[in-house]
Amino acid sequence: MRDQTLFDKIDLHLIRVLHTVLTERSVSRAALRLGMHQPAVSAALRRLRDLAGDPLLVRSGTQMQPTEVGQRMMQPAADILRAAEGLFSDARQFDPRTATRTFSIAASDYLDPQFLPRLMVALKQQAPNCPVDVQALSAESHYEGQLAEGEVDVVIGNWPQPPQGLHMAKLFEDEVVCLVSPKHPAVRRGWDVEQWLEAEHIAPTPAYPGAMGVIDEQLAGMGLSRKVTARCAHFSLIPDMVASSLLVMTSGRLFCERFCERLPLTILPCPVEFPPLTYYQLWHARSHAGAATRWLRDAVRNVALTLRNQ
Repeated sequence: MRDQTLFDKIDLHLIRVLHTVLTERSVSRAALRLGMHQPAVSAALRRLRDLAGDPLLVRSGTQMQPTEVGQRMMQPAADILRAAEGLFSDARQFDPRTATRTFSIAASDYLDPQFLPRLMVALKQQAPNCPVDVQALSAESHYEGQLAEGEVDVVIGNWPQPPQGLHMAKLFEDEVVCLVSPKHPAVRRGWDVEQWLEAEHIAPTPAYPGAMGVIDEQLAGMGLSRKVTARCAHFSLIPDMVASSLLVMTSGRLFCERFCERLPLTILPCPVEFPPLTYYQLWHARSHAGAATRWLRDAVRNVALTLRNQ
């Protein structure tokens, strides 16, 4: 209890006065260095002497010298001041070249397939010593809780209505198009809304029983429904399934264009006028002001800006 009482009487200002007086070996010079009036420094020194039970600084001839106790306190005082400075400067500054903290990102696989590879390259080039953990934004993801607990730094995905209670920033918009095999009849004859609705569609597996994806949710709002005859939990595998069937995949143009580069696929306009898919990054208030997570969000935004710049 005595030690706790003693600790309660010590503040960082006293430690700073202690270190400056012992270093300068003069109350007047310490006052100038601290930007304080000399009586205030003298009063602080009296408090320090009382706390230490030692004079700390004594006269020796025409000069002042630290006592043995004062000499022993100089380095610990310097360490405390350096640690305190680092405590707050680390929170306000982030140097990616030397940082070693881990970044955790939860991302939807509906994204442009080049987005996450580009982001990983950028992060490893700029912050080479920072491990990066990319997690799937799946049906089991409770990302709001993960953000609140600090388990995830940012979440990247698309929502018709972004979740409330989180910070968010728009990354990019993507036009809704249809991906089909070149053998699909619509490639030759075109299609209208009714023909599109009656085509065989493939869609991602719902996040939970009864849930609808972005496309079906918007169709329901229009009083329409399409014929979904196949579902797949692995969104990035759907283009391969479309390439060898008459299934129709409806998604963002960026996503579809990437697969057209390596698979026999054709992009068709969607006869239903959907609003663009809007992709966001989300983060929690707990990390809003952090220098490291601000740097991460800037990196995410900068990579998103490159997606159209081929």
